[in-house]
Amino acid sequence: MSACPALFISAPASGQGKTTLTAGLARHHRRLGRRVRVFKTGPDFLDPMILARASGAPVYSLDLWMVGEDACRDLLAQAAQSADVILVEGVMGLFDGTPSSADLATTFGIPVAAVISAQSLAQTFGAIAFGLARLRPELPFHGVLANRTGSPRHAEMVRESLPPDIRWLGHVPADPEIELPDRHLGLVQADEIDDLEARLERAADAVALTSLAALPPAIEFASSASTAAPPSPAAHLAGLCIAIARDDAFSFIYPANLDLLEALGAQLEYFSPLRDEAVPAHADALYLPGGYPELHAPLLARNHRCAASIRAHAKAGRRIVAECGGMLYLLDSLTDKAGTTTPMLGLMPGDATLAPRFVSLGMQQQQGSLGTLTGHTFHYSRLATPLEPIGHATHPVTQLRGEAIFHHESIVASYMHAYWPSNPAFSASLFSPASL
Repeated sequence: MSACPALFISAPASGQGKTTLTAGLARHHRRLGRRVRVFKTGPDFLDPMILARASGAPVYSLDLWMVGEDACRDLLAQAAQSADVILVEGVMGLFDGTPSSADLATTFGIPVAAVISAQSLAQTFGAIAFGLARLRPELPFHGVLANRTGSPRHAEMVRESLPPDIRWLGHVPADPEIELPDRHLGLVQADEIDDLEARLERAADAVALTSLAALPPAIEFASSASTAAPPSPAAHLAGLCIAIARDDAFSFIYPANLDLLEALGAQLEYFSPLRDEAVPAHADALYLPGGYPELHAPLLARNHRCAASIRAHAKAGRRIVAECGGMLYLLDSLTDKAGTTTPMLGLMPGDATLAPRFVSLGMQQQQGSLGTLTGHTFHYSRLATPLEPIGHATHPVTQLRGEAIFHHESIVASYMHAYWPSNPAFSASLFSPASL
């Protein structure tokens, strides 16, 4: 068991500035020479990119359902052994979802700091803070911070609206130079924000003037009783070389997924379709993760060296695992929101079209002979394909049918983003030649 100062940053809703202030807080502690570990609640790829840049360390997901309580406990315990401070950013509003950020904070006893955007608010700020602090008495509530205040007097007004027993953590004035840009699916990726470092530093400066910057209470974190060595499927991937597409078009990758592949014995090599790099000729399997192929479709269509290497990999009958955007790259064509159609690789029959709003969002799970594999889906495109799926994922709460799972020649593809550590044996089978 290890003790480490820890704080959970949540809010009454999305769009309150959680990521900006969590990143600013991480950078503040890092500037003081502290080793910072940040976690993100729920399935997310974009916020962790920002938080990793701010903290200087990889950002792992915590979710009581997708990751599992024991695995979350182990991740926190491991971080506590080396970190000087642990920060956890919530997802959506504090009580949204099943399980929610509040459930996660309560399970591990991490005090919650609520970020409330004061824009267009005055004394109602206090009512919102009161509800967050009192709805669930068992929730370890730390205090509230007013974000995007318009003036010192505005900040004082919202502070005066608080009941005396709710801790005031300060305020951060509205400042467009610390706000993080966004687009469909969420925040703009860290590597695409040219002035990200300046924004992080400015956010750290703002946070440093608040009580949020104080080192939070130390929490005892212990590993779960069920912690075990990597499971027996390791032999299935021993010596297997897996090529992974990784760039601004294909970047939705859980760090825990890569850790698992290596723990199962695989050798990982990376290449960039956007830079027209070829799949390593010796690669036994190929992983095309999700991302933003729709933003880079013309360039992907022009990069013939990469395309030829992927087609050669497929022609040789070698496994291709594709998720969401990676699956779109394999199709015959991709049509963007403006109606422009761009040819893709043509390895999987079908066409995808971007819709004006999201088509599917939520947790999903796959059932197979090796058990359950958890994950989620979030996409803006619709797929038209003559292929018959080999099965469908399901929604964990409603059990309604979710994303289709396709197996076409050596390709396994779906819109679902899987969290592979949830079932190592199932995940190993996706890449193992023996499962073809």
